[in-house]
Amino acid sequence: MTGTELSTLRSLPDVVAEYDAKRAALPEAIATFEAAGRALHVAASVGGEYGQETIDTGRGVYLSTLERNLLRSAWMHVWKGLNLPQIASAKDKKSWEVAMASPAPFTLDNLRATFGPYLENPRTTILRGLAEVFADLDPAYKSHEKVKIGVKGLPKRVILNGFGDWSSYGTNKLHDIMRALAAYRGEPMVEWSEVRACTDEARKRGEADWRGGYMRLFQNGNAHLFFDAMALIDINRALAEFYGDVLPDSPEADAERPAPRAPGTAVSKDLQFYPTPKAVIDRVIADLGDLRGQRVLEPSCGDGRIMDALRDKGADVTGVEVDRARADATRAKGHKILCDNFLRVDTSMGWHSFDIVVMNPPFYGKHYAKHVRHALRFLKPGGTLTAILPATARYDHGLLDDLNPSWTDLPVGAFAESGTNVCTTICTIQLSRGRR
Repeated sequence: MTGTELSTLRSLPDVVAEYDAKRAALPEAIATFEAAGRALHVAASVGGEYGQETIDTGRGVYLSTLERNLLRSAWMHVWKGLNLPQIASAKDKKSWEVAMASPAPFTLDNLRATFGPYLENPRTTILRGLAEVFADLDPAYKSHEKVKIGVKGLPKRVILNGFGDWSSYGTNKLHDIMRALAAYRGEPMVEWSEVRACTDEARKRGEADWRGGYMRLFQNGNAHLFFDAMALIDINRALAEFYGDVLPDSPEADAERPAPRAPGTAVSKDLQFYPTPKAVIDRVIADLGDLRGQRVLEPSCGDGRIMDALRDKGADVTGVEVDRARADATRAKGHKILCDNFLRVDTSMGWHSFDIVVMNPPFYGKHYAKHVRHALRFLKPGGTLTAILPATARYDHGLLDDLNPSWTDLPVGAFAESGTNVCTTICTIQLSRGRR
């Protein structure tokens, strides 16, 4: 055991049963405690006469305090029993600390909802932790395309700030990097003593070795963290495994596959579909403001889940979807929808005065750019386009830069539930009033 595996734990129903039994027994435990306190007073007095000494018998014990302590203890027992302090990503640990300020009820359903992903696929937890750490260091680590070409596409060093006398930011970030790499390698976990030894040596000599290379520390509080050849290979392999491949998810992407396909413009029946997760939809909708009465177009609307959210906010929504089954399912929910390849839809149909376009175009290759530019033709002057795109659109390709977009990166693994771990970003383009 290296400390990076999920530990075996007695069954969760057994833990819940112990918690429930002890919670039910708390009033009796308090009564027993108070009776013992009274007995102690009696034992230290004659005839009940006060002897002018304060005898502390814990008079400040309250049921609510014990219930809160028992609840946190139960959650911590499972967290530590599963070895998650070593396995969980840095972001998961921070989220856990926040959650423990006001824990959810300790029920089997809540336990499964919280720990299910760790139990089902602990390796994904380790890979996501590494991806989260490195994606924050340099945009190159967000690119599934750079990862594909190997270590030559990745930075050989990163710059960490916050190593000043009064800041712990840099040290915390170094710890996150060391932990993530050790977890992937199956090495013993990195303790704070190892991190402090590294930073102390760097402060004395200006340079220090660490498990994945060496670090140089400068007087301005910045550190340059260099990766050795093996660390670069491991980082690349981990990110490549986590991001995986983006499968063809549009007719034009499918046409690039070197496999037999139907002639002409026929659309493949097995195109990959990456539905937009609810958390991403909520994020996009929140940024759109008041949608009441707004005319909104969603190209490539899939199963209509974004359209559902837009309609709930009062928007007048129209969708386009190439897949007949998904188009029919969306229409069955009462939406206005055209079943067609969006790139073949023409503004001559009268579709040229939408206030907003919201889209999750194909992730495969660079096809998103064609979809975004085509969608702009349907906006009225002053309208807004919001597109969910692969991070490569922002950091690698530059195909939309002339449109002056604004960008907001989504969390690592935002589309994991939809079958892809590629990093994603939100692109927002405002159509000037003099441009169509």
